Amino acid sequence: MRGTRRTRLCLAGVMAASALIATPAARAAERTDGHLTDLVNPFIGSQNEGNTFPGAAVPFGMVQLSPDTGHSTGYDYTQNRIRGFSLVHLSGVGCRIGGDLPVLPTTGDVTQTDYAKYAAGFSHQDEEASPGYYRVGLDSGIRAELTATGRTGVQRYTFPATDKANVLLNAAQSLHRPGGGVVEILDDRTVRTEITGHGFCRDTGPYTVYTITRFSRPFTAYGTWDGRAVAPGARSGRGGAYVRFDTTGDRTVEATTALSYVDARGAATNLRAEGGRPFDSVRRRARAQWEARLAGVGVQGGTSTLRRTFYSSLYRSFLAPNIGSDADGRYTGWDRRTHRADGFTYYQNWSLWDTYRTQAQLLALLAPREARDMARSVVAVDEDGGWLPKWGYGPVETNVMSGDPVTPFLTTAYHMGLLKGFEERAYRALRKNADGVPPAEYPGIGREANTEYVAGGFAPFVKGRPLAKMGDSDYHHGASVTLEYALADAMLAQMARGLGHEDDAARYAARSRNYRSLFDPATGFFRARDASGAFTGPSDPALATGFHEGSAWQYQWLVPQDVPGMVEMIGGKSAANARLDAFFAYDRLLADPGRTAREVWVHGDAYDYYNADKYNPMNEPDLIAPYTYLATGQPWKTTDVVHAALTLFTDTPTGMTGNDDLGTMSAWNVLSSVGLFPIQPGYDTWGLSTPVFDRVRLRLDRRYWPSGGLTITAPGTSGTDRYIQAVHTDRRPHARTYLTTGSLRSLRTLAFTVGPRPSEWGTAPEAAQPVLR
Repeated sequence: MRGTRRTRLCLAGVMAASALIATPAARAAERTDGHLTDLVNPFIGSQNEGNTFPGAAVPFGMVQLSPDTGHSTGYDYTQNRIRGFSLVHLSGVGCRIGGDLPVLPTTGDVTQTDYAKYAAGFSHQDEEASPGYYRVGLDSGIRAELTATGRTGVQRYTFPATDKANVLLNAAQSLHRPGGGVVEILDDRTVRTEITGHGFCRDTGPYTVYTITRFSRPFTAYGTWDGRAVAPGARSGRGGAYVRFDTTGDRTVEATTALSYVDARGAATNLRAEGGRPFDSVRRRARAQWEARLAGVGVQGGTSTLRRTFYSSLYRSFLAPNIGSDADGRYTGWDRRTHRADGFTYYQNWSLWDTYRTQAQLLALLAPREARDMARSVVAVDEDGGWLPKWGYGPVETNVMSGDPVTPFLTTAYHMGLLKGFEERAYRALRKNADGVPPAEYPGIGREANTEYVAGGFAPFVKGRPLAKMGDSDYHHGASVTLEYALADAMLAQMARGLGHEDDAARYAARSRNYRSLFDPATGFFRARDASGAFTGPSDPALATGFHEGSAWQYQWLVPQDVPGMVEMIGGKSAANARLDAFFAYDRLLADPGRTAREVWVHGDAYDYYNADKYNPMNEPDLIAPYTYLATGQPWKTTDVVHAALTLFTDTPTGMTGNDDLGTMSAWNVLSSVGLFPIQPGYDTWGLSTPVFDRVRLRLDRRYWPSGGLTITAPGTSGTDRYIQAVHTDRRPHARTYLTTGSLRSLRTLAFTVGPRPSEWGTAPEAAQPVLR
């Protein structure tokens, strides 16, 4: 998901320049002592609107303690002043959110209360990061170190020798526009805050976070501020607080900050449960958690740069969704009431329009226990608040993006075996969402255009329609919304059939073909229809209106439920392949893959989605597109396109393809690199393409994957030997271009034989993915 558009330098030029500036920041990733965490560079994506953060977090943690430099989403590698180390960051989002309670160590008198003015300079030469740890030397002579547990952020500050060593806790400023902050100094070691915020693309909310910070030793002085007025000795305020230490002897101060979305008691509970440990102990434990998580995938072959890029993507894939419940199980539901998660961990932060295509499947594969709890949490959102989420931040529906992404998210969980015990509960929520719209008093829009879609077979494009609720409107993107609703219907039909709801299954299957209502024979492309049913907008598919963050060219391929039907409308396989070749600039791609990816596909602006007739590897609508060739009889071209797109991922700060969107693009990299990709998101179909590594070992949870692991081999795979000659599953020949989740459950080996030229493998009509009826 992307937010407001920002102009940036041409990607190709910036990447060349960043190769020079990235080296100091990437030093932690260059050193290795045999640990996978040493292959991770958290600075990847921190420049050119990748919008990642380099700070400290554990997998799926509630807290992401990271520096904020002035960029709207936190950290920008090109900036050189830190405003504070704040508690909450979402990796790779396109709009401002989080940044709550920025904390900054300073020396001297406290005279400024605006963190843009008291920000501290720093240099990348004195900065490093690795999973669960961040360190920087500030120009003030202070060294700051950060680490984290699931619900706490732990800081260690090493000051110069001074009797005025301060720590500033700012409750009034953040990455979004807070509604207000209250700060209290409870005793000579403890500070408590309550921060109410709004934000994320639109002024949605409000939500409240509660924090409590416990220092390792008593303050020598303290004070608070309201606005610009600093009040030494005051114990409460509505802006921020400072606490002071004498570091003429002991120069080190440690602090642990606990966070809760429930209440002050929840923050205190989390502090008791996870606080009280020395910094180095917390850091070691965080590193161990990341080692265990990264060890789920072992790779052999490829260059050291490729491995660093891969494991950095794997790391980012595990940063979200985030724990939302406190250590005692309490959480704030979408009805703004307190609930208790019984037998599961409650998760929050749902970038579903992005993650349903890649990251949801990766987590179901590699982190099924957590993914099960995430699915239960989404169902709880409906049961607590009355409707399923669209794009949720904390306990708030933001209504950002369009379509019906929650359906393929939950049907993915169903087909991966993660809904056992509550399948019908999930189905009831999905059925309600698919057949109606939320009531007027509910803050979410759900399938906002569903009345027209169900009645007429398409969501109308209504330009300039006033927003009924804060966020995006499905009516502003009627063409792409129709495609997204139809995709969701196809996936829900399969779940309904699996649960024995045959009438529902037939009804949703029929609706899954509504994509046909958009096809304009005069142009040969999908087009938006207005409320009367007439095609509307420019006839040029590159300029077509009604498509969210894309063009008709890019949305042409978003019919994974019925690729043959879409191909037939275009004019058959020959016409479809010709159009795919033009879309990917295939002839230029063969001549120079890297340059084509950077100069033809990428337009230099992460938010430049429109007016294009080429593949956009930086945004979600095109994530499945390269795999369309698997269904058109030319599977080798999928490998060509995928491997070219993979060159856009590098181990520098500019090494992301657009916003990461809570691990979406990173998961695309991981799945495409190992040769397994969810080509029908929401169903159980995994497309096959050539891995970039000679050997990949997936260590799988036997509770969900009876084999306990899958070994994928492609001996000799390289830039030249990248074409599949044959595939064997457990030593048996496999002629299809896909596997099902059912076959993966017991599979132990997936062997690719590769060579320098395309072969006949996967070209037979019966080799293509199934049509979902």
